[in-house]
Amino acid sequence: MTSHDVVAVARRILGTRKIGHAGTLDPMATGVLVLGVERATKLLGHLALDTKAYLATIRLGSATTTDDAEGEVLTTSDASGITEADVLAGIAPLVGDIQQRPSSVSAVKIDGKRAYARVRAGEDVELPPRPVTVHRFDVLGQRTEEEHTDIDVLVECSSGTYVRALARDLGATLGVGGHLAALRRTRVGPFGIGNAKTLATLETKPELTLGLSDAVAAAFPRRDLDHAEASTLAHGGRVPNAGIEGAYGAFDDAGKLIALVSEKTGRPVSLVMFAAAGQGADVR
Repeated sequence: MTSHDVVAVARRILGTRKIGHAGTLDPMATGVLVLGVERATKLLGHLALDTKAYLATIRLGSATTTDDAEGEVLTTSDASGITEADVLAGIAPLVGDIQQRPSSVSAVKIDGKRAYARVRAGEDVELPPRPVTVHRFDVLGQRTEEEHTDIDVLVECSSGTYVRALARDLGATLGVGGHLAALRRTRVGPFGIGNAKTLATLETKPELTLGLSDAVAAAFPRRDLDHAEASTLAHGGRVPNAGIEGAYGAFDDAGKLIALVSEKTGRPVSLVMFAAAGQGADVR
């Protein structure tokens, strides 16, 4: 399923057209896809979600056109002699702040058109490297069958990092080629797979994982206002600076969400208002 397919199913189950997602998940991948429903769609453009975690299987011994199992095989090599020490040595330069060249079939835009669309139209595409951060690239297991070797890994990385590009680059470093054989996203920002619902579960019990207040509290810094400040903010007035970097959730003295706020302009400004003037946010 594509991310759009998931949104379409969720719209049917929850009975609303007002659903969006925060960052696509490749069709071959499984795992966490963050959806915003109704008023929560207003949050999607403000979510940083700057770290992600994955469980993946990298197959050494063949390179593909898409850097994953869905592409055509470009080259094959005997990878049966690759040792764990070889893998760890190959991973070392791929950890930390690195320059990564995205796959040619990625969603990166070139002159307003997705790279994968240009490839499907017959164009030769090679994207320039860009800075990403790989926080963890841990080997969980290694097994060899005939001439290929599979590596199970845990990857924690910055948003914009392509795990299939890590697979490609590891295979290239080891001289045998490599591609991504399986991928499961286990975390997007603060949203982990332990709290996620399957579509089958949602079909049986159509409920949200998190209410709006809980989602904001999980994804953004929190600021608790006293009664006067909350009333002022709800009426569009100014409240004192808090010195919080980036967007944050402003809550009233009863713990109800008032607004998503930013001090980027030098004073608190509501990015999204959730409470009617003079009322706490009735969030469910």
